Amino acid sequence: ACSEFSQRSCEECLKNVSCLWCFTNNTCMDYPVRSILPPSSLCSLSNARWGVCWINFEALIIAIAVVAGIILVSIAVCCCYCCYCRRRFKNRQDEEEEQLARKREERRLQSLQRKHERKQKHDEIRKKYGLLHESDNPYSRFENE
Repeated sequence: ACSEFSQRSCEECLKNVSCLWCFTNNTCMDYPVRSILPPSSLCSLSNARWGVCWINFEALIIAIAVVAGIILVSIAVCCCYCCYCRRRFKNRQDEEEEQLARKREERRLQSLQRKHERKQKHDEIRKKYGLLHESDNPYSRFENE
């Protein structure tokens, strides 16, 4: 039990995790686990030590609260930033897809136009040399002379 370490030293008392050291009367007592914070009737928070002797309970609570607050704020900032970036990335991706679709359509139209121009040139050359048949059947028989 923790009361055995009373009137000794803080370090000896706090070797046991379930003990609380009070500097006002140099007593070692069992930590009141039923309440989260030790009541001021046992020992004031500024004179109570738990875990380590070099920091009082009041400072320990403030430090833990600050660290927890920083962690919560950083998580919230990260979530908001990630949501913003994801939305921005999605919008950028949609714009890129639209641009690619427009370019693909332009290339297809240019290809069709070049194909049509080539067909016209080839038809002119065939006409010039008398190879163009006006019939719908492209598999007509050639006549040998």
